[in-house]
Amino acid sequence: MLSRLFIQNYAIISTLEIGFSEHLSIITGETGAGKSILMGALGLALGDRADMSQLRDKEKKLVVEASFQVKKTKALAAIFESADIDLDDEVILRREVAANGKSRSFINDTPVTLTQLNQVSGLLVDLHQQFDTLELGSQSFQTDLLDARSGSLDMMAGYKSEFNEYIHVAKKISGIKESIAKAEQEREYKMFLLAELDELNWQEGEGKQLEEELNMLSHAEQIRSGLARVSNALDEGEQPILAQLKSLLGQLQSLSPYHADLSSYAERLSSTYVELKDLSSDVNTLSDKIQVDEKRMDELNERLSKAQRLVKKHGLSHADELVGVRHQLGTDVESFESMQDALQSAEKQLHALQASCTSIAKEVQAKRLKQVPSIEKDSKELLSRVGMPNAVLKISLKPTNQLSSSGLDEVRFLFDANKSGQFEALHKVASGGELSRLMLILKSLVADSMEMPTLIFDEIDSGISGEAARQVGVLMEDLAASHQIISITHQPQIAARANYHLYVYKQEQLGMINTNIRILNEDERVHAIANMLAGENPSEAVLASAREMMN
Repeated sequence: MLSRLFIQNYAIISTLEIGFSEHLSIITGETGAGKSILMGALGLALGDRADMSQLRDKEKKLVVEASFQVKKTKALAAIFESADIDLDDEVILRREVAANGKSRSFINDTPVTLTQLNQVSGLLVDLHQQFDTLELGSQSFQTDLLDARSGSLDMMAGYKSEFNEYIHVAKKISGIKESIAKAEQEREYKMFLLAELDELNWQEGEGKQLEEELNMLSHAEQIRSGLARVSNALDEGEQPILAQLKSLLGQLQSLSPYHADLSSYAERLSSTYVELKDLSSDVNTLSDKIQVDEKRMDELNERLSKAQRLVKKHGLSHADELVGVRHQLGTDVESFESMQDALQSAEKQLHALQASCTSIAKEVQAKRLKQVPSIEKDSKELLSRVGMPNAVLKISLKPTNQLSSSGLDEVRFLFDANKSGQFEALHKVASGGELSRLMLILKSLVADSMEMPTLIFDEIDSGISGEAARQVGVLMEDLAASHQIISITHQPQIAARANYHLYVYKQEQLGMINTNIRILNEDERVHAIANMLAGENPSEAVLASAREMMN
């Protein structure tokens, strides 16, 4: 509920602070006193656009602050969480317009965007001015009203959650199909490239190994000749080195008894002899292994040539990069298969969501159809009570061929103001006053079925008087039993229903006209309502009538 409104430097208001009842607050006053200016200031706090013409004193800052006592609903909590603002039992919306025209918005002293301010205020206040028909003409609002009356709001909340998931999966499927179509165009070529690389089966580091082997085979004759010379010198020549070492070793060993150091020399020479003997054996073994193999050389050259062609084909700098290309191509080809699997899985999920949404939508559809005659009947009775005896509201439920956010129906509220038999959309045929009263009627029909914010009506009584005005007051009073209602009115029949009566007046201060407001006590209310009935200086009979209306 709106508990407090503070206004500073706005239009003809210098400084003003107002409190409100949690039930029905009525605002009255002389024509031109500034009642609608209050609503303009409140609209600014709720997120309306600001301009410099609203500043009373162009040298000072304009400030409007609206304080609310709130219930911590999921919708409100979600907005506060997204804005990183703590949600308390009190929410304060503030707008400031500086002398340079710059506007700033705040929620609980935290700077926010105008969009965020509008999101929050939309959950706190329904400000319905005489020519403000956007909400009533909204198809989503009309659908919510019908669902509230039919007891389908919770069901539709679940439906919308599943429908949003249905739309998400449908978009996902579309994306997968696009990816598959694109992949299909490349798949055959990629499979061809992969087959080439699979056939080559190149291994990382293989190029160096092949080049070393090819280098050895290319010089096989030179290697064999050199090894033969080494082997001959060591063990097979006229004076082989090993034979000479063996003879020298024998001499050292024979002399060892005569000198202590000779024994160690003999051991060292013996080690050298053994090492060279092993070397000779290894040289002979390696020489036997090395063969001139022209076929193997051709194989190596062909493999290196294939690898180099593929390096050039793929725009690479080194053959080892072929390993990564092969892996990526393999992944791409496998991803095509996985996309097909993902498509099948998503289509299965979509089918299940479609079946679930359709089931819920059909149940809601049945509830809506059942409730339409009741709403049409009740609204006709109430329209007659509030001064529109010839007006008829008709609810059209047009079945749709596919699921939508509203289910399987297109809900439209149609209106005939004069029993013409021609039903049109509300905004085309209803006047501002008629729309205001129709809004009050519809909201009174669903007041106990849906969460509603503070309802504010600016001059809902336009064009009515007498019994019609009294019935509007009765509807407001009934609605105010469970909701906060604030109404600006010129009708005594409506003002008499107030729990809280605010009187707006103008006075001159320091040569300037200023709007003020005060709470009326019981006697003041009697006189205010009497003045609305008969003008200034009402008679005792008029005062008695005012008291009777209040009672």
